[in-house]
Amino acid sequence: MEITQQLSSLPRERQEDEPDQQKEEGEQKEGEEEKKEEESTVVEDDVPDISTLSEQIDEFLSVLDRFKDAKEEKAARPQVPETAVEQFVTAVENEIAKYESDGEELPLLDAINRVSRLHLELSGFSQDANYYNVTNKSGCVLHHAMCFLEDEFFSLLDAGSSGRPHEASPKESNSCEASPAYPKETVEKLRDIAAAMISAGYGTECCEVFIAARSKEVEAAVSSVGYEKGSIDDVVKMPWESLEGAIATWIKSFRHFVSVILPAEHDLCNQVFSVDPDISTTLFHTVAGGVLLHLLVLPEAVAMTKRSAEKLFKVLDIYDALRDATPTIDSLLPDQADDFSLADELTSVRSRLGDAAISIFCDLEGSVKSDAAKTPVPGGAVHPLTRYVMNYIKYACEYKNTLDLVFHDHHTPFSVQLMELMDLLDSNLEAKSKLYKDPALSNIFLMNNGRYIAQKIKGSSEINMLLGETWYRKRSSNLRQYHKNYQRETWAKVLACFKDEGLTAAKGGVQKPVVKERLKSFNSLFEEIHRTQSAWVVSDEQLQSELRVSVSAVVVPAYRSFLGRFAQCLTPGRQTEKYVKFGAEDLESYIDELFDGKVPAPVARRRT
Repeated sequence: MEITQQLSSLPRERQEDEPDQQKEEGEQKEGEEEKKEEESTVVEDDVPDISTLSEQIDEFLSVLDRFKDAKEEKAARPQVPETAVEQFVTAVENEIAKYESDGEELPLLDAINRVSRLHLELSGFSQDANYYNVTNKSGCVLHHAMCFLEDEFFSLLDAGSSGRPHEASPKESNSCEASPAYPKETVEKLRDIAAAMISAGYGTECCEVFIAARSKEVEAAVSSVGYEKGSIDDVVKMPWESLEGAIATWIKSFRHFVSVILPAEHDLCNQVFSVDPDISTTLFHTVAGGVLLHLLVLPEAVAMTKRSAEKLFKVLDIYDALRDATPTIDSLLPDQADDFSLADELTSVRSRLGDAAISIFCDLEGSVKSDAAKTPVPGGAVHPLTRYVMNYIKYACEYKNTLDLVFHDHHTPFSVQLMELMDLLDSNLEAKSKLYKDPALSNIFLMNNGRYIAQKIKGSSEINMLLGETWYRKRSSNLRQYHKNYQRETWAKVLACFKDEGLTAAKGGVQKPVVKERLKSFNSLFEEIHRTQSAWVVSDEQLQSELRVSVSAVVVPAYRSFLGRFAQCLTPGRQTEKYVKFGAEDLESYIDELFDGKVPAPVARRRT
């Protein structure tokens, strides 16, 4: 009975014991999980911080340096601290991720530079299986870091210059001074990133970002002064009025580019890429040279436009701007070891502009030579051609130094070219003077034009210097000859009325009829001269006065003398009034009305 009871009670006992067993198993499981958590916590707590890991990596790199420097050829390679390397590159990757997510300032460059050096050193042992994993891991993290720095480099370049105009650059230096384009702090960051990327073998990517960002910025800086980039076809097709304004804007922009932007960009390249001067020079050539070539499009196109006289001065303005810029460009952008030369391109454009200037000036000579207008200028006044040519020459001679250079390049002194033009103008005026039927008026025309030319030359030290004193004296002599010719052609017949010949009889008496005839001839001649020559034009007041004074000086004394000797031959009263129409003072008054360019009133009897 007891055995039966014991057997029958056995399952119940097991059932009663089962909850305790499950409880024990549960407690055991929980213990194992807690143990794992504790072990995990211990592992995490045991991971050194990035500063400690950096020290361990530095120590390992020092060991590698000593290994490479070891004289023993069979020195054992140092053991790679795989755990430390793994933990370090992972920590750096995590720090980059944090920066990318929240943009907090973190001291990443030192760590990235350490990864770069670590990877470089490990790559030397990449064939060793012991180094493969850590080399691969460090390479992946390094690539991630370089992509991160590339983005950061672009962001700094793109945002740092916003709103900062290009001003006069500071004294050139490789130190990280404030740049006209960026604050000092930004330049320092750019320099450090560039150095890190170049050291890691990512110089190409760094340079490409710099070129793209700075080319855009420099072009914008030039545009901000007003210059709009266009093609050669665009410029050639412009109407002259529009092109004239575009040239003025180009000159302003180009001078700003050379004097301000170019030195500033040169300094920026030196500062950012101080780690490698060769890279700095190449980048500056690429950025600045590219913009310079765009700026040379307009001068090249202007040299190709149709020649016309009014374009000469703008062509010379561009030539001057290029000439003035050449020393700076040669200094900052010297030729590099490639086939293309910015200096040669600049010289070529200048040469084409010089050719255009010479062509325009020679076209002016051709215009003067071929101007064969058949209508004389009314009143013998200064011809429009004379005014145009002399004003053109006066303006051109303000560019004397530039024209000297341009013509010197073509082995023809500008002074010789100018004299040739003046000779052509003289020949043209001589031909035009023959259009007048009255020889006296021909000489008035030549005097007017000659005096105008002389006054223009006298008023310009540049023309005087080019033509010389000998040339000026010859022209002054010509003017005196024109004056004498006029006196002879106009007043010789008048003065002939006062000659003694034929006035006295054989016995010493006076031939009264001859006296009367002489006075009638004088009155008629003088009235005709007054009527005609009062309408002639002498606009130069000094020349006008000289002519009147010279006429009075020969006519009035001769007339006064004639009357003094022969007036008593006339019967007082009607006869005197009939033959003596003018007193000496009357003649002077009428002579002072000559060359006014006005239609005169009929000569009235003025007795004194």
